[in-house]
Amino acid sequence: MTENHPSENLYGISQETIRALEIALEQGQTAPIQTLLKPLHAADVAVAIEYLSPTLRQHLVDILRPNFDPEILLHLDETVREEIVSLVGPHTIADVIQHLENDEIVALIEDLDPQQQYDILACLPPKERLIVQQALTYPEESAARLMQRDVICVPPTWDVAQAIQHVAGEPELPEKFYDLFVTDPQRKPLGIVPLSLLLRHPSATKLADIMEETVKPIPALMDQEDVALLFRKYGLVSAPVVDTKGSIMGIITVDNVVDVIEEEAEKDIMLLSRVTESDFFEPLLSTSYSRMRWLIITLLNTLVAVFVISQFQPTLEKMVALAVLMPICAAMSGNAGMQVVTVTVRALATRELGGTNMNRAIWKETLVGIINGLVFGVILGVIAALWFDNPTLGIVLGTSLILTMLSTAVGGVIFPIVIAKMKMDPAISAGPLLATTTDLLGFAIFLELAHLFLV
Repeated sequence: MTENHPSENLYGISQETIRALEIALEQGQTAPIQTLLKPLHAADVAVAIEYLSPTLRQHLVDILRPNFDPEILLHLDETVREEIVSLVGPHTIADVIQHLENDEIVALIEDLDPQQQYDILACLPPKERLIVQQALTYPEESAARLMQRDVICVPPTWDVAQAIQHVAGEPELPEKFYDLFVTDPQRKPLGIVPLSLLLRHPSATKLADIMEETVKPIPALMDQEDVALLFRKYGLVSAPVVDTKGSIMGIITVDNVVDVIEEEAEKDIMLLSRVTESDFFEPLLSTSYSRMRWLIITLLNTLVAVFVISQFQPTLEKMVALAVLMPICAAMSGNAGMQVVTVTVRALATRELGGTNMNRAIWKETLVGIINGLVFGVILGVIAALWFDNPTLGIVLGTSLILTMLSTAVGGVIFPIVIAKMKMDPAISAGPLLATTTDLLGFAIFLELAHLFLV
C-alpha cells in the first residue's frame, strides 16, 4: 500500500471528497454539495471541477451559479474554463469577475475564444471594458498583459505620515501591494519605499530620505519570460511597468511572476516532447490532430533513416551481427544528444548561455562527448567482441560510438544556439533536428565502418 505524502493531508482536495461530491451530484443532493465545497479554496474547487465528467460539471455549475466565485476560473485548465464560461453565461461571468484585480480579468479573458471574449466584454461596465481592451492591444505574453493598473504613486516631498494617510484614504487600492512608488510629476519612477520600511520610520521622515533609488522599471513590451528573469535575478517583490516615455502604467508583483515561471517551464517541457501545450482536457480528435503533426515529422525522419540503411543492404546480408548491434549507436548518441539539448535550451532560456561563454560551452560539451564516447565505446566494444567472438566488430562498434556521441554532443549545443539566433524557439526545433541527425549519423557511421573493415 502506498503511503500518502504528508502535504496531501494538509493541502488540496482529497480523492474521498471528490468521490463524495460525485455521488451527491449523481443523486441530486444539493445540501451535501454545499457542505463539501464550503471549506475549500477556489483552487481546490477548480480541481474538483476538472475531475468531474462534463454532465456532472454542468450540475455543479448550476448549483454554484447564484454565488459563483470568479477565482475558480483562474485555476481551471483553459479548455475546462471555456466550457464553464459557456455554462455560466457571459452576463454572470461579467458580474462576478468585476471583483477580481484588473490583471486577473485580463488573464482570464485573453485565453477565451474570440466570441466568448466579445460577449463578456459587452457585458462589462465601460471602465472595466476599456481597461481590458487596452490591455489586449499589447502583444500576448508581454509585461503590459501581466500588470495591475492600480498602483500607488507618491511625490518625494511627502513624509511618512502623509504617505500612510494617502494609503488609508485611497479608494482604489490594489488587492496586493508591497511598495509605494516615488515619482516625479510625469509619473516617472524615482524610487521605491517598501511598506515595511515605511512603517519603521518616524512620521516626519521625508520619503526622499528613505526611498530605495535602485528602481527596475519594466518596459510595457518586455516579454514575460524576461520579466520573470528580472525578478529572479534581482530578488524583486514588485516592479513598475513603464510606457515609452518612462511613465508608470502599472505594476507587476511577484505572484504574477510565479504564474509566468510555471507557465514557461511547462511550455518548455511540452515543446521538448514536441507537444505544443497541455491537451489533457482537449477533445479526442483535437488531441489526436495536434500530436499527429509532430508524428508525421518523426515518420519522415524514420523514412530517411531507413533509406540510409537500405544503401548498406549487401553489407547487412553478409554479417547478421550488424543488424543486432546497429540500433546501439543511434540510441546511445540520441540520449546523449537530448541531454545536451535540454541543458542548452534551459541555459538559453535563463540567459546563462550568452555570447561570451558560447565557445566555452561548445568546448565543454565536445570534451564530455569524447569522454562518454570513450567510456561506452570501450564497454560496448568489449561486449560485442566477446559476444560475437570478433575483435574487429568490437572495434568498429566502439569507434562508431565515439564518433556519433561526439558529433551529437556538439550538435546538441550548437543547434539550439543557432536556432535561437534565428529568432526561433529552440525548445520546439532543436529536438527534431537533432533526432534526424543522430539517426543518420548513427546508422551511417556504423555501417560505413563495417563495410570498410568487416566485409
